[in-house]
Amino acid sequence: MTAYYPPVGFHFRVEVLGLSANASDVRFTEVSGLAVELVSEEVPEGGENRFVQKYPTRAKYPELVLKRGLLTSSEIIDWVEQCVEKLEITPRNIDVMLLNDEHEPLLTWHVVKAYPTKWSVSDLNASNNTVVVETLQFAYQYFTLDRS
Repeated sequence: MTAYYPPVGFHFRVEVLGLSANASDVRFTEVSGLAVELVSEEVPEGGENRFVQKYPTRAKYPELVLKRGLLTSSEIIDWVEQCVEKLEITPRNIDVMLLNDEHEPLLTWHVVKAYPTKWSVSDLNASNNTVVVETLQFAYQYFTLDRS
């Protein structure tokens, strides 16, 4: 029996489906927002002020946040500009793949009907020796998890 080792969190790939997956557009340095929370409604118990009943209502998903070094040419940025500046919202599915040591998907989060809500760039500072990082933020309906 071989020992199990948890996968590393730095070997991943991001693809926006419907856009070409060129070498630069799939490389991100950070992904956050892959979470789900069960929201509940609190109802005070009638006649008994010490107790509150909690009833589950729906799943809640935070916004997906992707970070990478600033690209001067990117199909993803073209899509973001179309949605944010021209208000031509085209939701797209996004796949976030955690890769194994053979560069094959180990886990894939299928983010459904995402659309950009924010684009930002890191501060420009002449006294720092850092690369410019762009941050992309997306609202989405839900995600599914595919365990390969």
